[in-house]
Amino acid sequence: MSAPTRQPVMDLGDWLLLLLLSLLWGGSFFFGKIAVSEWPPLAVVLARVGLAAAALLVVVRLSGLSMRVGRQMWLAFFGMGLLNNLIPFGLIFWGQTQIASGLASILNATTPLFGVMVAHVFGKDEKASGLKLAGVLAGIVGVAILMGPDATSGLGGALLPQLACLAAALSYGFAALYGRRFRELPPLVTAAGQVSATTLMTIPLVILANPPWLLPMPSLHVTLALVGLALLSTALAYVIFFRIMRRAGGTNVILVTFLVPVSAILLGSVFLGEALLPRHFLGMTAIAVGLLLIDGRIVKMTRLRPA
Repeated sequence: MSAPTRQPVMDLGDWLLLLLLSLLWGGSFFFGKIAVSEWPPLAVVLARVGLAAAALLVVVRLSGLSMRVGRQMWLAFFGMGLLNNLIPFGLIFWGQTQIASGLASILNATTPLFGVMVAHVFGKDEKASGLKLAGVLAGIVGVAILMGPDATSGLGGALLPQLACLAAALSYGFAALYGRRFRELPPLVTAAGQVSATTLMTIPLVILANPPWLLPMPSLHVTLALVGLALLSTALAYVIFFRIMRRAGGTNVILVTFLVPVSAILLGSVFLGEALLPRHFLGMTAIAVGLLLIDGRIVKMTRLRPA
């Protein structure tokens, strides 16, 4: 009988990187909220992925790696770029034109819940345990609490932008399943490939919907937000994400989901003057419980603790 696979242990350096990643991804909601105040969502998506692709391709070149991975893999990059970047970025940025960045980040924290459901339905060997399904149920309750009266007040108010953020989380769930085909590639190459493919897909959409020559010249603070969104919250964040995944495994890196909403809420509150209702914090707590159940380690540690 083979020995059970041990979960990689995170050292202090891994935890510090995880905290930094939560700030970078929490910052994406902060930067995005600023950017969409002057530019339409699709234009912000293009700026984000275009600048990030340029930066990552330079890093790939300096690292001695190659983007020559074959036609089939590049087609896969386009699929990943659609699910992991174009669809969710566009939906989240559109949602942020009408709801607070902190609320958008909380709704995005449902990504692992959708990931479990997508893997359970479409994955070949990823059927969810009872514990994970309980986590999904707790997360759904959390989302219902978050949306509150908006869920029953028709298609007005803040319902549609909240649904857009949830649809983005669902897209991320499909991306997590789809992305398993890139296991044999260096993570940096995968990151550069998907944002490059996303850039190529977004360019014609922006030309049709928001011609660049008609866009207003961004103010200084919006320009800085776009640069931060691309270089910090996308390019640098991807490098850190894949480094943690390689060192500590995918189960550990998903812990960042607990921290991102906190970072986004603090940034939005301090710099944008955003206020969240008590039900938003209650809903976030229910989502956190769901994520803890899905992760499973605290429950296992409790069972193994001697009486």
